[in-house]
Amino acid sequence: MMHHFEEELTCSVCYSIFDDPRVLPCSHTFCRNCLENVLHLSSNFSIWRPLRLPLKCPNCRRIVEIPPSGTDSLPVNFALKAIIEKYQQEDHPAVATCSEHYRQPLNVYCLLDRKLVCGYCLTIGKHHGHPIDDLQSAYMKEKETPGKLLEQLTDKHWSEVCSLIENLEKQKAQCESIVQQDKKTVLQYFKRLNDSLDLKKQALFAALDEVNMQIMAEYEPLIEKMKAIREEQLELMSLNTVIQNEELSPLLFLEKVEDIRQRVKALKKKTLPDIKPIEIYPRIEEVLKDVCTKKCVINKILIPKIKLISKGKAFSHEKENRPSKEFVWRLLPLGFILISLVVAITFFGQHFLSFINKIAFPYVLSAFQIVYQDTSKRLQVAIEALWHTSNLFLEYLCSASSSM
Repeated sequence: MMHHFEEELTCSVCYSIFDDPRVLPCSHTFCRNCLENVLHLSSNFSIWRPLRLPLKCPNCRRIVEIPPSGTDSLPVNFALKAIIEKYQQEDHPAVATCSEHYRQPLNVYCLLDRKLVCGYCLTIGKHHGHPIDDLQSAYMKEKETPGKLLEQLTDKHWSEVCSLIENLEKQKAQCESIVQQDKKTVLQYFKRLNDSLDLKKQALFAALDEVNMQIMAEYEPLIEKMKAIREEQLELMSLNTVIQNEELSPLLFLEKVEDIRQRVKALKKKTLPDIKPIEIYPRIEEVLKDVCTKKCVINKILIPKIKLISKGKAFSHEKENRPSKEFVWRLLPLGFILISLVVAITFFGQHFLSFINKIAFPYVLSAFQIVYQDTSKRLQVAIEALWHTSNLFLEYLCSASSSM
C-alpha cells in the first residue's frame, strides 16, 4: 500500500512530502524551496555571482553546479511527482501539523527542546542546527521515562501535597467567610444610608409641599378675585351688546343703562391688588450644592425652613446665614481699643475712667455685641456638626456590637 512508501516520498531536508521535487546533477531529489534555501545560504549573499552556482548536495555532500537561472532550471522528477499526487489522493490518518509552518507535519523530534517539530523548523526555523531523532527511535527511548519520573514523587511529597491542599482549602473557607461578613456589613451600612436618604428626601419634600401651600394661600385668593372682576366685566360687555342690538322701549332702555352705570361704578371702586414680586428662598438646589461641595455627608443636610420673602432680600438673608467674612477685621479695632484702654488707664488714671464710662463705653459695648453675635453663629454651626458626627459614631458602635 502507498502509505508504506511514505519515507521514500519524504524530503531529507524538510522531512515533509516532496513539494515540486527537483533533481540535482548527482541524481538526488529535493523540494525546490529546500534547494533555494540551501543555495541562498551557500552563496553568502554575494552580489557578483559566477556563471555556474556551486551547491553541496545535502545527501552525498558532493559539490554540484546549478545554472545562473537557479533551481527553476533543474529538471522536475515527474515520476516521483506522479506518485506523490496519487499518494495525496488516498485517505490518510490525521497528522499533527506545525503551528508556525502551514500544513507541515510534526514528524521530527528535537532532542534539545524535547518537542515535535516539522522539517521547516529544522531548516529555516528556530530549531535550525538542533540535534534530532526520528519518531520511532525517540518513542523507544522515552517509553520508560514516565515511570522513572514518577518514582521521584515519594510518599512524603504526596503527604505534603495533601496537607497543603487541606490548608489552602481552610484558608479559602476563612477568606470566603470574611468576604460574606463584609458583604453583610456593606448591606447593613447602605441600608442605613438609604433609610437616611429617604428620611432626608421626605423631609425636603415636606418642606417643598409646605411652601407650595404658602404659594396657594398667597395667590389663589387674588386669582379668584381677579377672575370675578373679569367675569363681571365680560357680563357688562355682553349686556351692552344686547341693549345695542335689541329694540327696547325708552323706559326699559333707560333702566338698563342705569343698571349698567351702577355696576360699572361699583366695579371701578373695587381696588386691584398690588402684586409684589415674590421668590422662593432658600432654593433646595443651592442648599444641596453647598453641602455637597464641602463634603457630601447626608446627615449634615439641614432641612431649611422655606418661606416666602420679598424679592431682593435673598442676598441679605445669605449674608445673615453665612459666617461673616469681616470677622477678623472687626477684631482688629477691638484689639486696638483694648490696648489703648490699658495705656490710657496707666497714664491718665481716674479722669480717663470717667471719660470711658460716659462716652466710650457704649461703643465698646456695641463692638462686643458684634463679636458675640458672630461667635454664637459659628458655635451653633460647630455644635450641629458635632451632634451629627456623634450620632453617626453611635450608630456605628451599635452596628458593630450587634454584629459581634
